[in-house]
Amino acid sequence: MPPSLGFETRLVHAGQPADPGTGAVMTPIFQTSTYKQAGVGQTTGYEYSRTGNPTRTALEACLADLEGGTRALAFASGMAALDAVFHLLQPGDHVLSVSDLYGGTYRLLSRVYAPLGIQATFASATDPSTFLKELRPETRLVLLESPTNPLLQLVDLKAVSTAAKQHTSRPWICVDNTFATPYLQRPLELGADMVVHSTTKYLGGHSDVVGGAIVVLDPDIAARLAFFQNAVGAVPGPMDCFLVLRGIKSLAVRMDRHAENALRVAEFLATDPAVAEVYYPGLAQHPQYDLARRQMLNPGGMVSFRLKGGADSARRVAEATAVFTLAESLGGVESLIEVPAAMTHLSTADSPLHVDPALVRLSVGIEAAEDLIDDLRQALDRL
Repeated sequence: MPPSLGFETRLVHAGQPADPGTGAVMTPIFQTSTYKQAGVGQTTGYEYSRTGNPTRTALEACLADLEGGTRALAFASGMAALDAVFHLLQPGDHVLSVSDLYGGTYRLLSRVYAPLGIQATFASATDPSTFLKELRPETRLVLLESPTNPLLQLVDLKAVSTAAKQHTSRPWICVDNTFATPYLQRPLELGADMVVHSTTKYLGGHSDVVGGAIVVLDPDIAARLAFFQNAVGAVPGPMDCFLVLRGIKSLAVRMDRHAENALRVAEFLATDPAVAEVYYPGLAQHPQYDLARRQMLNPGGMVSFRLKGGADSARRVAEATAVFTLAESLGGVESLIEVPAAMTHLSTADSPLHVDPALVRLSVGIEAAEDLIDDLRQALDRL
């Protein structure tokens, strides 16, 4: 769509013209596996839905527009999207990654790709100069999360991207933008080469779909990733694509409410005597508060906090809430609570990247903020 149009307008319309055959305003669910050909090898652009599907095409066009990329590719999950990125690597290549990251990403690098000869180094990226000292001549990929999962640390994406591209290895810069979404942060505009998403989370927004995506700038990289997408076949079905498209339309209003509620929850937690530390970039005491204001439209809806009572207190609080649901995942309209060390980040338990078992992670939903605060208060009071 024309870049002059507002972001909220593009959320609703990008990649989604009315269906030319029926006039349907919402992109139809093309629930088909194959397509009639006019002659041998004469297709309409679609031949088999693993390779391409009109509903998926609409989602990919929308995501490319929102992130400012040349092309987007949709996958069956966020991990499938990351796996396609890692397929760009060869044995002997090196990945430099943030050390605070989703446990599934660590598992994929350490247990699937390390045995194939692809090495990874995990380091804090809060100080770009220190982080980039870990670059090697064989570094082919720099993998970033900002905000990170689960400690909500930020990476100065422009500083890291600019400096890394001046290194002799000239690695690709890939940013997991799941927590921020393109509404709050656009890494490609800050120097990244690729953006990955778990579309399961804020883009879908309703805890009813699993999906992933990659958005890229370079057409040659896009073509290689498209080959992997088709050859490996980890693609979303048309209903999955429809649900993500449906969720994207309300992304802006949801993210504003998520952030509004998250700030109020974080401010409350910072006053509770049972809480040792609160991690939220929207709090003035967050060490990267200024970077958050510069790099993000708002700080998002994720909040983590560490309890003074240790692992037992974390479990007791997580199991005592009523409005917050004890569950993995994030980014839905409903509020979720979890203990990363025992749940989403269990795969890091025996590694140097293990998470403090006293840490609790919240995905703050769009309910009434007063109800969320009262729910946390009663759970904390039980300690």
